[in-house]
Amino acid sequence: MYCRYCGKEITPQAVICVSCGAGLNTGRSFCQNCGGESNSNAEICVKCGVRLARPITEQAEKSKIAAGLLGIFLGFLGIHRFYLGYNNIAVAQLILGLLGIVTCGITSMVSGIWGLVEGIMILTGSIDRDAMGRPLRD
Repeated sequence: MYCRYCGKEITPQAVICVSCGAGLNTGRSFCQNCGGESNSNAEICVKCGVRLARPITEQAEKSKIAAGLLGIFLGFLGIHRFYLGYNNIAVAQLILGLLGIVTCGITSMVSGIWGLVEGIMILTGSIDRDAMGRPLRD
Protein backbone atom coordinates (compact mmCIF):
# COMPACT_ATOMS: atom_id res chain seq x y z
CA MET A 1 0.00 0.00 0.00
CA TYR A 2 1.29 3.46 -0.89
CA CYS A 3 0.53 7.01 0.25
CA ARG A 4 -1.60 8.89 -2.27
CA TYR A 5 0.06 12.14 -1.19
CA CYS A 6 3.80 11.37 -1.36
CA GLY A 7 3.96 7.89 -2.97
CA LYS A 8 5.94 6.28 -0.13
CA GLU A 9 5.07 2.73 0.97
CA ILE A 10 2.86 2.48 4.08
CA THR A 11 1.53 -0.46 6.07
CA PRO A 12 -2.10 -1.52 5.51
CA GLN A 13 -2.89 -0.75 9.18
CA ALA A 14 -1.59 2.82 8.93
CA VAL A 15 -3.89 5.75 9.58
CA ILE A 16 -1.35 8.34 8.44
CA CYS A 17 1.78 8.22 6.32
CA VAL A 18 4.91 8.27 8.50
CA SER A 19 6.89 9.95 5.70
CA CYS A 20 4.70 12.99 5.08
CA GLY A 21 2.05 12.87 7.83
CA ALA A 22 -0.85 12.87 5.39
CA GLY A 23 -4.01 10.99 6.33
CA LEU A 24 -4.97 7.80 4.54
CA ASN A 25 -6.14 8.50 0.95
CA THR A 26 -5.87 12.27 1.33
CA GLY A 27 -3.65 12.91 -1.67
CA ARG A 28 -4.32 12.56 -5.39
CA SER A 29 -0.86 12.32 -6.94
CA PHE A 30 0.04 8.63 -6.51
CA CYS A 31 -1.64 5.22 -6.81
CA GLN A 32 -2.38 3.53 -3.47
CA ASN A 33 -1.72 0.10 -5.05
CA CYS A 34 1.55 0.47 -6.98
CA GLY A 35 2.85 3.89 -5.89
CA GLY A 36 3.01 5.11 -9.47
CA GLU A 37 2.44 8.77 -10.23
CA SER A 38 -1.11 9.51 -11.39
CA ASN A 39 -3.13 12.37 -12.77
CA SER A 40 -5.05 14.10 -9.97
CA ASN A 41 -8.34 13.71 -11.89
CA ALA A 42 -7.77 10.07 -12.92
CA GLU A 43 -10.06 7.35 -11.62
CA ILE A 44 -7.90 4.40 -12.72
CA CYS A 45 -4.13 4.01 -12.44
CA VAL A 46 -2.57 3.77 -15.91
CA LYS A 47 0.37 1.79 -14.51
CA CYS A 48 -1.47 -1.06 -12.71
CA GLY A 49 -5.13 -0.58 -13.72
CA VAL A 50 -6.52 -0.35 -10.17
CA ARG A 51 -9.34 2.08 -9.35
CA LEU A 52 -7.82 4.96 -7.39
CA ALA A 53 -9.16 5.54 -3.89
CA ARG A 54 -10.99 8.81 -3.49
CA PRO A 55 -9.70 11.12 -0.78
CA ILE A 56 -11.53 10.59 2.51
CA THR A 57 -12.79 14.17 2.46
CA GLU A 58 -14.68 13.40 -0.77
CA GLN A 59 -16.32 10.23 0.51
CA ALA A 60 -19.86 10.52 1.76
CA GLU A 61 -20.28 11.03 5.49
CA LYS A 62 -22.66 8.84 7.46
CA SER A 63 -25.67 10.43 9.11
CA LYS A 64 -25.79 10.47 12.90
CA ILE A 65 -29.61 10.47 12.86
CA ALA A 66 -29.82 7.53 10.45
CA ALA A 67 -27.30 5.50 12.46
CA GLY A 68 -29.06 6.31 15.75
CA LEU A 69 -32.51 5.40 14.47
CA LEU A 70 -31.18 2.18 12.93
CA GLY A 71 -29.66 1.36 16.32
CA ILE A 72 -32.89 2.03 18.18
CA PHE A 73 -35.25 0.17 15.82
CA LEU A 74 -33.02 -2.50 14.22
CA GLY A 75 -30.13 -2.61 16.66
CA PHE A 76 -30.88 -6.18 17.71
CA LEU A 77 -29.75 -7.20 14.19
CA GLY A 78 -26.68 -4.92 14.19
CA ILE A 79 -27.90 -2.92 11.19
CA HIS A 80 -26.53 0.35 12.60
CA ARG A 81 -23.09 -1.24 12.94
CA PHE A 82 -23.17 -2.45 9.33
CA TYR A 83 -24.14 1.11 8.32
CA LEU A 84 -21.15 2.57 10.21
CA GLY A 85 -18.76 -0.06 8.82
CA TYR A 86 -18.14 -2.06 12.01
CA ASN A 87 -18.83 -5.38 10.30
CA ASN A 88 -17.36 -7.74 12.93
CA ILE A 89 -19.43 -6.28 15.75
CA ALA A 90 -22.46 -6.17 13.45
CA VAL A 91 -22.15 -9.88 12.70
CA ALA A 92 -21.95 -10.62 16.44
CA GLN A 93 -25.13 -8.62 17.07
CA LEU A 94 -26.84 -10.29 14.12
CA ILE A 95 -25.96 -13.76 15.43
CA LEU A 96 -27.18 -12.86 18.93
CA GLY A 97 -30.39 -11.46 17.49
CA LEU A 98 -31.07 -14.53 15.38
CA LEU A 99 -30.14 -16.94 18.18
CA GLY A 100 -33.24 -15.66 19.94
CA ILE A 101 -35.19 -18.15 17.84
CA VAL A 102 -33.42 -20.97 19.69
CA THR A 103 -33.10 -19.33 23.13
CA CYS A 104 -36.71 -18.20 23.47
CA GLY A 105 -35.73 -14.59 22.79
CA ILE A 106 -33.13 -14.20 25.54
CA THR A 107 -30.22 -13.42 23.22
CA SER A 108 -32.49 -11.23 21.08
CA MET A 109 -33.33 -9.17 24.15
CA VAL A 110 -29.65 -8.80 25.04
CA SER A 111 -28.84 -7.77 21.47
CA GLY A 112 -31.87 -5.45 21.40
CA ILE A 113 -30.84 -3.65 24.59
CA TRP A 114 -27.29 -3.42 23.25
CA GLY A 115 -28.57 -1.86 19.99
CA LEU A 116 -30.95 0.50 21.82
CA VAL A 117 -28.16 1.78 24.08
CA GLU A 118 -25.82 2.25 21.11
CA GLY A 119 -28.56 4.05 19.15
CA ILE A 120 -29.03 6.48 22.03
CA MET A 121 -25.25 6.91 22.36
CA ILE A 122 -25.01 7.74 18.64
CA LEU A 123 -27.81 10.32 18.87
CA THR A 124 -26.28 11.95 21.96
CA GLY A 125 -22.82 12.10 20.39
CA SER A 126 -21.00 9.55 22.56
CA ILE A 127 -20.37 7.52 19.41
CA ASP A 128 -19.46 10.13 16.83
CA ARG A 129 -17.26 8.38 14.24
CA ASP A 130 -17.66 5.61 11.70
CA ALA A 131 -15.27 2.66 11.26
CA MET A 132 -12.94 4.74 9.04
CA GLY A 133 -12.63 7.43 11.72
CA ARG A 134 -14.72 9.99 9.85
CA PRO A 135 -17.07 12.15 11.97
CA LEU A 136 -20.79 11.51 11.64
CA ARG A 137 -22.86 14.18 9.93
CA ASP A 138 -25.67 15.78 11.98
